[in-house]
Amino acid sequence: MFYGEYSHTLDAKGRLILPAKFREELGENFFLSRGLDGCLSIYTEAGFNELNEKLATLPLTDKNSRFFTRYLMSGSEKCTPDKQGRISIPAKLRTELGLEKDVTVIGMGKRIEIWDARKHEDNINDLNENIDEVLERMSDLGFTI
Repeated sequence: MFYGEYSHTLDAKGRLILPAKFREELGENFFLSRGLDGCLSIYTEAGFNELNEKLATLPLTDKNSRFFTRYLMSGSEKCTPDKQGRISIPAKLRTELGLEKDVTVIGMGKRIEIWDARKHEDNINDLNENIDEVLERMSDLGFTI
């Protein structure tokens, strides 16, 4: 399980050093993918296979299903970190998601998210301002603390 929040910096070549704690659980190979809400997601190989199996159950005849599958899968690639624990984030994804230098790496249970640091900070501030509405919606979904 992935948890915690870490501040990191992309180097000039778009490489990111993943937290050592995450690297151990990810293993030698894992998958990088477009995430939701403007972040990049990282899945273990098993987690990515599980995601792919869920996507495969969506009806091919449904336009939104095709669009969503295309969005996630076209922005995915298999990764193997180098000896320093760095991964290369493709330039296209860095540009698309606004990942320039300062990033925040977050453990999200089954996956890891990589955010532009400023965008992540804005999201947290927005959450803090709207926490009552968010908690009410979570309750509607059956989640209580």
